[in-house]
Amino acid sequence: MQGNPHLHVLVADGCFHENGMFSVSQAVDTKAVEQIFRHKVLKMLLAKGKITQDMITLLDKWRHTGFNVFFGPRILPRQEESMENLARYIIRASFSQERMTYHRETGQVEYQSKDGKETKVFDALEWLAAMCSHVPNKGEQLARYYGYYSNVARGKRKKADADDKIPGILEPELTDKTFRKNWARLIQKIYPVKFPGGNPI
Repeated sequence: MQGNPHLHVLVADGCFHENGMFSVSQAVDTKAVEQIFRHKVLKMLLAKGKITQDMITLLDKWRHTGFNVFFGPRILPRQEESMENLARYIIRASFSQERMTYHRETGQVEYQSKDGKETKVFDALEWLAAMCSHVPNKGEQLARYYGYYSNVARGKRKKADADDKIPGILEPELTDKTFRKNWARLIQKIYPVKFPGGNPI
């Protein structure tokens, strides 16, 4: 029942143009993104002194990277219910109150797995410590907005009375296979990562 550190990210699958148009990208190679994500995390941990280069070398020999990237289905404009469901999933609480039971006589908390097949028991203070680890420090932001979705960008669109306008959509002309090949090639120019079947740059 131990959780793994992870990120929930809501991104535009393409890019916005100044004229209000939006160019849709082709399907992204999740394995390539996984390699970049792993490289960035390990580089950060190395810079902070949390791991050593020898540890990274050892991890490179693992059959499974320990990282995973999942892309959910595309949500099209005006699919408000799908947007709402996704947003609700992203901001949901780390713990489910319905699966949590406090036993006053023993001072313990029983927490049931989502499928109901496993149960873990915590001392009350241990449970509080686990919950507090999800409380952000003072001034720390758990949800961050970048690019088109940043407060600055939204403020400019609101000032221009264009914040609620749905941009015109331009579908890609390249095939999925061609796009994935070009995308991986460009990434290898930027990041020193190794792709399946390829060599590190």
